[in-house]
Amino acid sequence: MMDPTCVYLSWSLLAVAVIPGSLGEMYTSLLNVKQAISVEQKLIDYLRIYIDHESERLEDIKRFYDKVSDLHTELYKGPAAAMANPLAAFTLIKRLHSEWQNVVNSNEALENSQALRSSYKAEEDDLPTLEDLQGAAKGLMRLQDVYALQVASLVRGRFQRVTDGRPTDVYLSTVSVPLSGDDCFLVGKVAYEQEDYYHSVQWLEESVRLFRGTGGEWSPENEGTLEDALDHLAFSHFKTGNVSYALSLSQELLHHDPMNGRVLQNIEKYEKLLVSSPPISMIVDGLKRPTSNHLRTRDTYERLCQTQGSKQPMQFKNPKLFCDYFTNGNPQLLLLPVRREVLSLQPYVVVYHNFITDTEAEDIKRTSHPGLKRSVVAAGEKQATAEYRISKSAWLKGSAHSTVGKLDHKISMLTGLNVKHPYGEYLQVVNYGIGGHYEPHFDHATSPSSPVFKLKTGNRVATFMIYLSSVEAGGSTAFIYANFSVPVMEKAAIFWWNLHRNGQGDADTLHAGCPVLIGDKWVANKWIHEHGQEFQHRCSLNPEE
Repeated sequence: MMDPTCVYLSWSLLAVAVIPGSLGEMYTSLLNVKQAISVEQKLIDYLRIYIDHESERLEDIKRFYDKVSDLHTELYKGPAAAMANPLAAFTLIKRLHSEWQNVVNSNEALENSQALRSSYKAEEDDLPTLEDLQGAAKGLMRLQDVYALQVASLVRGRFQRVTDGRPTDVYLSTVSVPLSGDDCFLVGKVAYEQEDYYHSVQWLEESVRLFRGTGGEWSPENEGTLEDALDHLAFSHFKTGNVSYALSLSQELLHHDPMNGRVLQNIEKYEKLLVSSPPISMIVDGLKRPTSNHLRTRDTYERLCQTQGSKQPMQFKNPKLFCDYFTNGNPQLLLLPVRREVLSLQPYVVVYHNFITDTEAEDIKRTSHPGLKRSVVAAGEKQATAEYRISKSAWLKGSAHSTVGKLDHKISMLTGLNVKHPYGEYLQVVNYGIGGHYEPHFDHATSPSSPVFKLKTGNRVATFMIYLSSVEAGGSTAFIYANFSVPVMEKAAIFWWNLHRNGQGDADTLHAGCPVLIGDKWVANKWIHEHGQEFQHRCSLNPEE
């Protein structure tokens, strides 16, 4: 296998960007992205003030230019005659001595730009960090993978995948946001810095194409250039084994930067590789997506996400699955029963339609805003953030008179379970971020050291999940081994048992929150524990059940 050190790349190209101390918060919740709109509105206002001041300054300069030009067009046609007039001679000397100097050395431009910088700095704490930018880029790549989206379509602002050799719309958005060459460069660069050349090749190809389309012209808002994109793309192709294309791109880069010694050395190395018999590892049949070591159920997970929540046909043929008006034998539900839909018997999963009202959902979301923090997962006895869960969450305590308390009471009526703390955890409200998701996981603890046991009320016997919002596309809840997915249904709730009656975890409850493609997904989770349910959810006489 070729030693990559044979290719001379500068440290600046290979170095991974250092993430600043402040953690990325914006990309993990769409609520923060919405709040960022007001920040940019302030920046737009600051920029308008700057433009106005600069326009006034330029008008003054244009006035000075017109005055001097007119003098040279009219008064100075005959220099000798003009200089015979002492007033003309004096004003000429004065202009050359001080007026030109005042115009050329004016600090007004600097003062205007400094005022803009100061205004920008005042908003700096509310601006996205490098981690936010990287997280948003990873979110786009996640959507690309899970929903099999074409990068070329994403760049045009479309969400399409190839079906039977033809591009088809996964979702037709009412808002089309095309990407620039610099946008694509930054996504490709994030992949490149993670040595993810499968993604970097695709995004940098689009970046190069778009930069070429502008003739390589640079814009002040851009971070990357055509040369930057070519440089990263050439090495990405080299790493995927496409040495001939890496050579071609390097030669194009050399055309723009003929004195670049590093590129000259790379070209020489690539030419030697192509002359010699290439190793088998360098021969590839197209660009292939790497396998996943941590997500063994990736294919099933992504297939279920791509169904956009539609269930498998076999479910509709099962006569034991049904819909009804459900009271659970509770007198308080007799006059207003809940619409129940049984989705699965193993594991037992039901949907309660119209469980929550619009007013209650908005109240829960609004109440959660101050407490939203980056969602965590169990990491041994502790909890930590993880790439496989991108969202923010808050825990809400409820009183009998609050919306949370009313929901607890309704959950208890429907399930017949004791949901009061500590037998039921506090209500967890979750808002998903850009491409927000939660890869396949169990709600119940699978290790004795899990933080779930800190309440000392046993394992999580059941999950009650409420949809507080709808989404336009994506975001389904996929049950991996049970082989079905549930779409986001606004105001509905899903209930399932996590444990068998003997207390063992039900492996068929492995589930995932699919990435949100379009929309702002909010859910509320109520996890109910074993203890406190002794007379509500009795054990079976059969230890195997």
